[in-house]
Parts: sequence; structure tokens; C-alpha cells
Amino acid sequence: MQKLMSRMRAAMEKYDMIQDGDRIAVGLSGGKDSVALLAALAEMRRFYPKKYELVAITADMRFNGEDADYSVLENFCKSIDVPYVIKRTELADIIFNIRKESNPCSLCAKMRRGILHDIAIENGCNKIALGHHMDDAVETFFMNLLKGGNVGSFCPVTYLSRKDIYVIRPMVLASEALVAGAVKHSNLPVVKSKCPMDKTSERQKTKELVASLNREYPQLREKIIGAMQRKGIDNW
Repeated sequence: MQKLMSRMRAAMEKYDMIQDGDRIAVGLSGGKDSVALLAALAEMRRFYPKKYELVAITADMRFNGEDADYSVLENFCKSIDVPYVIKRTELADIIFNIRKESNPCSLCAKMRRGILHDIAIENGCNKIALGHHMDDAVETFFMNLLKGGNVGSFCPVTYLSRKDIYVIRPMVLASEALVAGAVKHSNLPVVKSKCPMDKTSERQKTKELVASLNREYPQLREKIIGAMQRKGIDNW
């Protein structure tokens, strides 16, 4: 966890992600990335020079029309003194049954983001922290290039003028392997996704492509992040 927090602090300071008095909503899906982000931010409250508050937020998609069991996350949030909010939704039914989306991941991400933004504002937050790491940024870079013919990725810090809220990604300089190692070493609770698209999405295919390229071109991820930083692409 110390190595992860070190990489997070580097990103937080490089991109000026946090200011004194921030109230930050952490998107908590239950996956390893979001759980690691919350655990690290909670621990960093003890020593980070700028003081901030946290609220953990989960948007339950309610697969098969059933409330997901997030009790392990509720207990974890209590143990680290972070308020926890669960929003039960009908996203799964809308996306898979009503609209029968051919590309459900894109619509799902958009709708979940909107829900998280609204819940964050309702809970007095001025920022939302998402668990995207370096691998996510590189995979997004390849997806934009190969599917859309664009060069770029998501921004480390994004201001949403319509909502008057900032989205920050404190783990953008940490590899997925580092995040996974922190979760395993700290024995953090993870809730397995019930999404039928899990491990079969376009992003999963891109993840496998990047892994394959990285075997032939070592440190590919770091090189792409470095190139985006040097050229200032998408505020990197």
C-alpha cells in the first residue's frame, strides 16, 4: 500500500488534484481498483498536507432485478471512518432488457457517471475520485486510436461545468499490477461483478492487446504516458 500511496501522491501533486477543504466522493464499485483508491485516500488523510473529507458512493445496477450485497463494503467504510452511500438503480434492466444495447458498456459508463455526479453533489462534494490507473489510461489511448482515429485519453483532472464539480483520478501514475498487489497485501474486501459483459468487453480485448505489445516492447505503458505528458495531450 505504501508504494501505491507514493504513486498517488505524485499524481495528486503533479496535477494539483486536492485542495484544503475538499469533500471528495469516491466512486466505489466494489472492484479492486475502487477499493484500493478508497483505502489509500482514507489512509492518506493522516499525513497529506491538504486536509480533505471523503464519502464513498456506490451505484447498484441491480442485475436480475435484485439488490446487490455490499455489506462487506459497508463494514469496510465503517472501519476507515468514511460515510457510505448506496444508490439502488434500474440500470441493468434499462441497458440489457429495455434498450437491448449492442454496445452496453458505453451507455452504462455514461449513465453511471451521471448518477455518481448527482449523488456526489447531493452529499455536498465538490470532487469525485475515480479508480482509473495507468493501464486504464493506456487502454483508453489505444481504443481512441484504433476505434475513433483520435490520439488521447481521459484527463487526470476534469472540470464538469454543467455540474460544477471536478473529476480526479489519483491512481493514473500507478500500474494495475501495483494496485492489485496493494489489494492483496492489505486483504481489502472486493465485491465480484455480476455484469454479463465482465471480461468480454471491448476494453478487455484492448487490455489483452496492450499486454501482448508490452511483451514485445517493454515498458510500453510508461512510454505512452510519458509521450502524452511531453506533448501535453489531454492535460497530461
